[in-house]
Parts: sequence; structure tokens; C-alpha cells
Amino acid sequence: MEGIVGQVCEIFLEVIQAGRLEGGQIVVLGCSTSEILGENIGKAGSEDVGRAVVGAAIRTAAEHGIYLAVQGCEHINRALVVEKECALAYGLEVVSVRPTPAAGGSCAHAAFSMFEKPVMVENIAAHAGVDIGDTHIGMQVKFVQVPFRSSIKNVGQARVTALTSRPKLIGGARAKY
Repeated sequence: MEGIVGQVCEIFLEVIQAGRLEGGQIVVLGCSTSEILGENIGKAGSEDVGRAVVGAAIRTAAEHGIYLAVQGCEHINRALVVEKECALAYGLEVVSVRPTPAAGGSCAHAAFSMFEKPVMVENIAAHAGVDIGDTHIGMQVKFVQVPFRSSIKNVGQARVTALTSRPKLIGGARAKY
């Protein structure tokens, strides 16, 4: 577990730095503990791995004053666990569902138990995101998304991909950026 924790901390730090995230912004985590363990997504979840991954993400985000959102699986329509403070700050609509390992996944379940005041929201426009195990977080990261390649390519057996975002470039030929 120590290796997983170290890798997740490093990935989150790299994304926070690459995205130039500031305190109060949001980073989303999508994670398949099954994929980390080398199994097919949704088939062999691990609550222990979920707690390790989410604990590392919470710690790294908190060190930078960043809100963490943890995406659940398709069985809860990819709803996300956030701190109530985040939902209030961003005017997010709270929905009624509580993630379990079988409906939401091990990481969303862990986040709901580890956050101080967890609530569920249907969707979010995060400033960056980390996807461990091809959980498809793109719908949760604001436009314009910028792919980011972490120095860490895998956590366990799960592939890691990430996104940051940037403001839209608008205007024409005379516009300056």
C-alpha cells in the first residue's frame, strides 16, 4: 500500500503544479481499484486500496488548499463525493445517493467515509483531474481540457491519465493572449 500512496501523492502533486491550481480550485479523481489490482474494471474492487488512494489524494489536495471530488461509477451515474464546503462554494446541486463498494465503487465509498462533511453532486466542472484505471473523468473537467502525462504511468496495474484545463482562447486575428 505504501507504494500506491506514494504514487498517488506524486501524481496529484504533478497535476496540481502542471495545472497551476490555486487554493479553492477543484481536482477530480476517478479510480478503479479493480484495475489497480490487475482485474477488469468493476469486478474486483478493494476497500483497502480505495482508502489508500483516497487518503493520499485528500492529503495532497489539502496541502495545497484544493478541493477533491471523487467520481463514482456508472451505477450512481458517475455522481461525485465532495465536501459540503465545495458544493456550497461552487453552487453545486446535491443529490441523494450514498456510494457503496458495489454501487459507486471503493474510492467513492472511501471518500464518503473519509471526508469531514461529504455530500454527493451529480456533476462538476473541475479544474483538473486524475484518472486511474480508465474511469473516464473527462465529463467532470471544465473546457478547455489539456491532457497531462504524469511521470508515473501506472498505479499497480492501472493506467494513469490526467487532465488540466485552461481558459478558452477567444477573438480573431487581432486578439492577444
